[in-house]
Amino acid sequence: MSVRALVVLTTGAALLIAGCSSSVGGSAAPASPANPAAPSAAASSAPPSTPTQPATSTSATSTQAGSTQSGSEKSTAGAITRYEAFLHAVGKEDLATSCEIAGPAAKKAEDEGWGPCEQTFPITFQMISAQQKAALRGATIDPGRVTETSSTKVQIPATAIRAAVKFSDSDIGDATMEYRGGQWFVIDD
Repeated sequence: MSVRALVVLTTGAALLIAGCSSSVGGSAAPASPANPAAPSAAASSAPPSTPTQPATSTSATSTQAGSTQSGSEKSTAGAITRYEAFLHAVGKEDLATSCEIAGPAAKKAEDEGWGPCEQTFPITFQMISAQQKAALRGATIDPGRVTETSSTKVQIPATAIRAAVKFSDSDIGDATMEYRGGQWFVIDD
């Protein structure tokens, strides 16, 4: 299952649940209103502030180290670093980071009527077993299986994921990373 399919599946389930809860004779609380500012913030091209960036003595060194670790380097290695951060965030059920890195794909799903990432992505977390989540927290990517399709796009197949649990396309799916505004993002390609 691709990242796109996960977003679509989770969003559809969230809409179904929200639709069912708001149609019970008017007695249920209405579904949470969509916050239009939140998804566009998730798709923002500004790099996120991450607590995992190392502290260094000079701001130039700090910026360079933070860029490399956050995956903002415009290279296949930068895309891999960013996708690993996404996998780790999914494994930790870190909604903010997951939605930020998958912002363009989530925004596309929202524009198609699936709802904001913050409401739909938690369903994805529920679809992943505890064992898989633990494996994702330490997952790495085999660079030999990654394909650079252009200077701004990289394909990462599920078979490139190195973790304690083997992941297939039906588990987590293949991913397309695209470089936008100085950062790599999971896109719906």
